[in-house]
Amino acid sequence: MRKLKQTAKPMAFLLGRMTRYPGLISLVVLTMALTTAGNILIPYLVKLIINNHILKGDIPGLLRMLVLLAAVYLTSVLSGYGNARVLVRVSQRLTRDLREEVFARMQDLPMGTFQQHTHGELMSTYTNDIDTISSFISSNLSGAIVSVLTFVGILIMLLIMSPVLTAVSCVFLAVQYLVMKKSGGLSRKGFVRQQQMLASLNGYIEEYTEGQKVVKLFGQERRAVDGFETRNRDLEEASYQAQIYAGIINPALGGIAEINNALTSTVGVVLVIIGHLDIGTLVAFIQYVQNAGHQIGALASLVNMVLAAMAGTERVMAALEWQPEPDTGSITRKDDHWSDGTPLTGRIVLNHLNFGYVSDHPVLRDITFTAEPGKKIALVGSTGAGKSTIANLLGRFYEVDRGMLSFDGIDLADIQKSALRSTLSMVMQDTHLFTGTVRENIRFGRLEATDQEVEQAAILANADFFIRHLPQGYDTVLTGDGSALSQGQRQLLAIARAAVADPAVLVLDEATSSIDTHTEQQIEAGMNWLMEGRTVFIIAHRLSTVRSCDTILVLEQGRIIEQGDHQSLLVRRGRYYDLYTGAAELD
Repeated sequence: MRKLKQTAKPMAFLLGRMTRYPGLISLVVLTMALTTAGNILIPYLVKLIINNHILKGDIPGLLRMLVLLAAVYLTSVLSGYGNARVLVRVSQRLTRDLREEVFARMQDLPMGTFQQHTHGELMSTYTNDIDTISSFISSNLSGAIVSVLTFVGILIMLLIMSPVLTAVSCVFLAVQYLVMKKSGGLSRKGFVRQQQMLASLNGYIEEYTEGQKVVKLFGQERRAVDGFETRNRDLEEASYQAQIYAGIINPALGGIAEINNALTSTVGVVLVIIGHLDIGTLVAFIQYVQNAGHQIGALASLVNMVLAAMAGTERVMAALEWQPEPDTGSITRKDDHWSDGTPLTGRIVLNHLNFGYVSDHPVLRDITFTAEPGKKIALVGSTGAGKSTIANLLGRFYEVDRGMLSFDGIDLADIQKSALRSTLSMVMQDTHLFTGTVRENIRFGRLEATDQEVEQAAILANADFFIRHLPQGYDTVLTGDGSALSQGQRQLLAIARAAVADPAVLVLDEATSSIDTHTEQQIEAGMNWLMEGRTVFIIAHRLSTVRSCDTILVLEQGRIIEQGDHQSLLVRRGRYYDLYTGAAELD
């Protein structure tokens, strides 16, 4: 019963989604009804033909009944064809809508969700899981429903024609059902695990495809192959456990059906001899019994597809149930003001701020400082000191645990995330470019930017020169995360993308880490213009890039241990002095 309920929930989910297309579903119901009616009516017409026309020698009546029988059969066949055509349309619309809904949901998820699930696992939801659902609906759902309806209709007809023979047949039909049910129950766990292993394998393939340079550089091809083989064999074993019963269920059901037919025919002949049954009824009854066995066999052959589709549906349902990124903020942006009337200046205050990605493991401890509008704040320190975490909190990718983080005197939690993020731009160490033209990638920072504004932003970032030497200039199409560009060129485009957004607050998280010293000097003037009048946070290991900052914060183990400008920190001869002079190194 528990397994039935587990299958019923995803099935109800799919059927509920299908009701969103009432016109198409009406056609599906009509064609299924005609197909089912044909399956039930044809043996009954055979009974009438034998008893009323063949045995009585009524040739004209026999011809009329044969025409009727042909018409019913043709209607059933055409209905099945129409049903298949309509269900293909339903499946494509449903899977289209599911993909759109899952994708839209993922845009609303917190960053932590993407850290808990691999890209391959998420991609598997769009591909394997939804494709399995599509195949099930277009090829199997109608057949399963028609088989169930036909089976119920046949039982009713059997009871009407001969309760005695029905009792004999139902014993074997019940055995067939129990065999099918047991097989499905044993297979279900295997199909769930099969989908999980497939997602794991896809994630591994994606990870090692993207990391081929690292694999080859360190000679780890054998390790990559071993990892793939392990996951591939896990998938093989899960698939075997899921499908092993499919190889034995049909022969088992076929054997039971043959015994049922033989015994039913024997008892039926005896009933005819003693006058309790007529020949037409016996022939029709045997056809019904055979048809009932076929319906159970059809359902058995669909068990694997049904269970695979239900496993995929459960994963899609789980993705849709992921909680969206919470946003309690109500204050929005109105040009150069916040909706509560506060001027938008870019003043950032952190007051006794504490945060940890995992509870009881703090990353930031009692952080307090103020970034005045138009000032440049540098964050330096060892890896893991908490520099990038401050940037993440500024964008509200994570929420503060304790303390206060305010923007223009407004608690960040009171500002709508979309409004907050429209006021700041980030250039991260890991640059990501989308498939599209160079112009489109820069305009991603502000979609309404004109071509002139896009090109001006590229000039500021010192990207205009190399862009114009690309095959189609700004209209050159980038693919594979800009794989045709150097790392420095990709980062210049990311800086241009931030520039075109015209933010009040700019975060440069190792933004020039992949740019050589000569190129860095070339863009310094443009960057200074870009930073003019904006609150800027610069996260850097290369301390030469932070000398001109108004305030330098030195972090270690989540705490600010030194604070001041370049000269004052050198005079203090503390941690910053050691790092700058090379007496100590950043870990």
